Amino acid sequence: MTHQQRRPWIVGVSGASGTPFAAAVLRGLLAGGESVDLVVSRASRLTLLDETGIAFRDGHWREDLRCWLERGADGKPDAFAVGDAELERVRHWPAGDLAAGPSSGSYPAKGMLIVPASTACVAGVALGLSKDLLQRAASVTLKERRPLVVAVRETPLSGQTLKQMVALDEAGAVVLPASPAFYAGATHIQDLVDFVAGRVLDAAGVEHRLYRRWEGELGGGSRSPGE
Repeated sequence: MTHQQRRPWIVGVSGASGTPFAAAVLRGLLAGGESVDLVVSRASRLTLLDETGIAFRDGHWREDLRCWLERGADGKPDAFAVGDAELERVRHWPAGDLAAGPSSGSYPAKGMLIVPASTACVAGVALGLSKDLLQRAASVTLKERRPLVVAVRETPLSGQTLKQMVALDEAGAVVLPASPAFYAGATHIQDLVDFVAGRVLDAAGVEHRLYRRWEGELGGGSRSPGE
């Protein structure tokens, strides 16, 4: 795929707890044939290290990303297979690189997904601070009227954060709390993570098969997927 043909989804990972949500979204995008531009904030690297033991390094980002994406939500390694062809569709931008492609509205992108989004990230994007590439890319996404999905992962929410979430909604973003549902028949922590990731992809209009959809029949969640 040439540079002119490539139109990625920008995925921003902030410092909130919930790195398995980001991994599930990334796997869903790649499984759907999408290209990804990845921005991992400095704070999120600490969270990733704490939650998975993986140190995400700019100089070795591809191998670190593979380890991250292959890890299940329960912490078990090699739970998923990630091929070289999929990783070739990922481009990584350091969070401090404000001259990166996604910092400009002329850079071709389909939109942006922030998963998970901390309250600090929500505030920065709502106020248009652009203190790093993640926030700058989100501001560009809003001004270019491209889809922006903000998967907030925090509880409880303060009044100030609620106001900032309203501001994001009014600016055109989809504010999507990382709130799993149980009607899809979850039997494992990965099912709950995949439900949230699937709702993020739904909001972006990306097809996936991450969770069982509601079909209007009570008791569906208690049946196995093949029934």
